[in-house]
Amino acid sequence: MNRLAHETSPYLLQHADNPVDWWPWSDEAFDEARERGVPVLLSVGYSSCHWCHVMAHESFEDDATAAYMNEHFVSVKVDREERPDVDAVYMEAVQAATGHGGWPMTVFLTPDAEPFYFGTYFPPTPRHGMPSFRQVLEGVQQAWADRRDEVAEVAGKITRDLAQREISYGDTRAPGEEELAQALLGLTREYDAQRGGFGGAPKFPPSMVIEFLLRHHARTGSEGALQMAQDTCERMARGGIYDQLGGGFARYSVDRDWVVPHFEKMLYDNALLCRVYAHLWRATGSDLARRVALETADFMVRELRTAEGGFASALDADSDDGEGRHVEGAYYVWTPQQLSEALGDDDAELAARYFGVTEEGTFEHGSSVLQLPQQEGVFDAQRIESIRRRLFGKRAERPAPGRDDKVVAAWNGLAIAALAETGAYFDRPDLVDAALGAADLLVRLHLDEHARLARTSKDGRVGANAGVLEDYADVAEGFLALASVTGEGVWLEFAGFLLDHVLTRFTDDSGTLYDTAADAEKLIRRPQDPTDNATPSGWTAAAGALLSYAAQTGSEPHRAAAERALGVVKALGPRVPRFIGWGLAVAEALLDGPREVAIVGPALDDPATRALHRTALLGTAPGAVVAIGTPESDELPLLVDRILVDDEPTAYVCRNFTCDAPTTDPERLRTALSG
Repeated sequence: MNRLAHETSPYLLQHADNPVDWWPWSDEAFDEARERGVPVLLSVGYSSCHWCHVMAHESFEDDATAAYMNEHFVSVKVDREERPDVDAVYMEAVQAATGHGGWPMTVFLTPDAEPFYFGTYFPPTPRHGMPSFRQVLEGVQQAWADRRDEVAEVAGKITRDLAQREISYGDTRAPGEEELAQALLGLTREYDAQRGGFGGAPKFPPSMVIEFLLRHHARTGSEGALQMAQDTCERMARGGIYDQLGGGFARYSVDRDWVVPHFEKMLYDNALLCRVYAHLWRATGSDLARRVALETADFMVRELRTAEGGFASALDADSDDGEGRHVEGAYYVWTPQQLSEALGDDDAELAARYFGVTEEGTFEHGSSVLQLPQQEGVFDAQRIESIRRRLFGKRAERPAPGRDDKVVAAWNGLAIAALAETGAYFDRPDLVDAALGAADLLVRLHLDEHARLARTSKDGRVGANAGVLEDYADVAEGFLALASVTGEGVWLEFAGFLLDHVLTRFTDDSGTLYDTAADAEKLIRRPQDPTDNATPSGWTAAAGALLSYAAQTGSEPHRAAAERALGVVKALGPRVPRFIGWGLAVAEALLDGPREVAIVGPALDDPATRALHRTALLGTAPGAVVAIGTPESDELPLLVDRILVDDEPTAYVCRNFTCDAPTTDPERLRTALSG
């Protein structure tokens, strides 16, 4: 066992018995490299990354390769999900040098952590124009031994170039009507009208963009925006990227038609998409959207919830195929013969037609990914449900994909928001309870006495890495959603603690946001990225949480900070709308107010009070916030001085410092919040 045996990260623990003498990211590792006079080999990946597993098996488990690494390098292994700051800094260098990036990421550094050679996956033998990993190791070692001054010069130049890549703030003003209209036009140009989604293969679920499209439709009535959102959601839900048996979404589709996924299932994708489909149902009443939102929520609770009440990070793409081989997608795909064995010939024939299973297959070795192709005719719903249930049971007998049990604060914040809202919309208190359980874990374990967040925990043991901006922002977002759904002021209070850190530790004097705190570990540059990746950027997620908190509390500093943060959306939204979708969604909320809704009733369980509360939560006005309580309640600031009208439960709607007349009628409230 090497030094990784003492870590909490499942990804690092996967490498604990490698013959490579791995170090975790630490000052001691760089001190060791300095003392030995050797470079650092930095390898970054994550537990559900298919090619990370491949490179580990081919190279890191090979005794001869490991011996060469141990002799000539100090090898450092990083879980990108635990240290997104380290990953971001060196990924920026890889992308700048090679034009692309990905994982596993392989970077060679000086003992001062300055990068000088980059790559991603390297094969064990030369192929497809790529050198072998051993050739790369030998080339780097030779350059270090024979041309160290040149290497140091290159490393210094790269580091200086990175330091100069500070993001232009763009503007101190938030985007207005014109910029959001330009963003919509840009999305329309990139939209795949035939298949849904944006761009070509590989195709990723555009969760944040869909949130913008739904909010833009709610505010402006744009049918084009709604159509893009609806069609994309339907295509994804009918495709192989969606698990037609167990619910939940895979990471992305390798093709343009959403047929063959990369099979890993990530918590963040499913949290974001659960919320997207719930919001699509709220806007349209779509039965498909309702089904997918609930099935995705149930998947998260069933397969990702940990014993401590949080949510695990991911399920692997790979699993045992039943013959001792670790194969991508083995758990999920079917052949016609496997359908017959599970269902009998008659039902197997129906299942093959319904789910698009063919003799040729849509995946490898004649197997097919289940999907719901558009087809003529009517299917017997009861019979299909029986088939689905039996296939799900049969699949459960297969060796399951591995689970990364690491609890990431930011992703749990996203899950809390999704489960709280989905539970409230569909009268599923069990989902709200699951959200409360995860929130309770974050408060108990991840928050210290100064309300500073730890990034991760596992098995009830908190990790050593500090939370980054997305952790503070996404957990605050989850707590704010809980406050609206439950009426419990404590969640608003905790959100305020987290956002105070955003204002004091992640924001500079100009209002610019950084991904790491001012007092965080110093890297070769302080990472900063306002664009979305697989999740909302910390920058725009913070803007959204700050805006909602300001609407709940009336805090002018929080609103001003949100408006300043949205300046970058004014600059980037019209140019690259696909990559700043959450910022555009927050800008829609700002343009709409956002609206502030206070519900007061004689008791929270009073049926009329609950009817008003549900109506408020189902309002489509972008970013509206909701507070509920009794007239005597002082838990939430929006409830102050709110009284019952004619002794009946009453709703108050305010916007831009102006309030409508209070109403006791759910229909009038629905009209007031219809966008």
